[in-house]
Amino acid sequence: MTDVTVPPGLRVTLPQFAESQRDALENVLKVVNDPGEYKIRSDEVLVRVQASSVAFADLLMLSGQYQHKPRTPFTPGMEYSGDVVAVGGVAAAEFDIGDRVVNDFTHAGPRSTGAYQAHGGWATYAVAPASALHKIPDTFSYEQGANLFVNYETAYYALVNRARLQAGEVVLITGASGAAGMATVQTAKILGAKVIVTGRSEEKLRTLRDWGADATIHTTGSTPGRFRDQVKEFTGGNGADVVIDTVGGPVGLEGMRSLSYGGRLVIVGWAANTTVAQGGGRGGSDGANLLPTNIIQMKGLYVMGSPMVIHTFRDPSIRPPRIAAILDWVEQGLITPFVSHRYPLSGIRDAGLARLAGHVTGGCVVEP
Repeated sequence: MTDVTVPPGLRVTLPQFAESQRDALENVLKVVNDPGEYKIRSDEVLVRVQASSVAFADLLMLSGQYQHKPRTPFTPGMEYSGDVVAVGGVAAAEFDIGDRVVNDFTHAGPRSTGAYQAHGGWATYAVAPASALHKIPDTFSYEQGANLFVNYETAYYALVNRARLQAGEVVLITGASGAAGMATVQTAKILGAKVIVTGRSEEKLRTLRDWGADATIHTTGSTPGRFRDQVKEFTGGNGADVVIDTVGGPVGLEGMRSLSYGGRLVIVGWAANTTVAQGGGRGGSDGANLLPTNIIQMKGLYVMGSPMVIHTFRDPSIRPPRIAAILDWVEQGLITPFVSHRYPLSGIRDAGLARLAGHVTGGCVVEP
């Protein structure tokens, strides 16, 4: 063990699961002082966090409504980036003080399953094993680093491993203005696809057009209307080859109706139905989404889930090609995560509420 003393900071903790995401932000989360005194092992690194993502999945974890429930108490924040401020003896072979790094959320932080599950990024400092960190290039901002792997791995897995997207195909992305949605737009364009997106805000749709979307569709809340006709008009009557659905509910259903014969529906999330699982960490699945099997049958559709992290834990061999591709795209300057909202760590409540209210385009970060 090496004793390390750094300037004091702050840390967010979740002592127990809340009944809802709003309840967590308003009543349960605590911002506490961090005295800045650490003992790090030989293979460990102490990171001064510069930016930590506030993702929708982070908020679901606060109420135990995410499929993975960390042990409480813990510090939330799946993905963070920052500067190395101390290294153990073995870790010194890989990292120097001052290196700019991003954590691997499957190895450190609340989505991991080992000894570093409690060490999330909503803090001034985070401890991680050297194996959980990647250096980020100087061209990448800390905010972009904190929105890299979760979002782009989700996009890559959905498009490559599940949809097997081919260059020239048309992909429709619902709820594309979220962090994973924008990553999916950029990844689909890298892969040579044509991209249609849906969204509820004209301002966000303008951003998505600037981001590379070939066509945009304005939906209206929980009653999106019949946008399959717009998709068919764009595709010469064929419909989309692939739908990446992050919304579920009526939007997801209309997306499915927008597919061509034999098209592929890839389910990434169900933002329209956050009560699928009960709050307070009780779990359950009483409010599951339903899809019409008659339409699936008549259109010969392929319908598949896209559980990127779950599949990766079950079969780690699928991940190295994904990571290699993403880091290569980063080096080429093809990946540029979009971040619209930044808050101080002490403003974690406001950051979370902005995400819940749908004010965020792309990523949102807290900056200690």
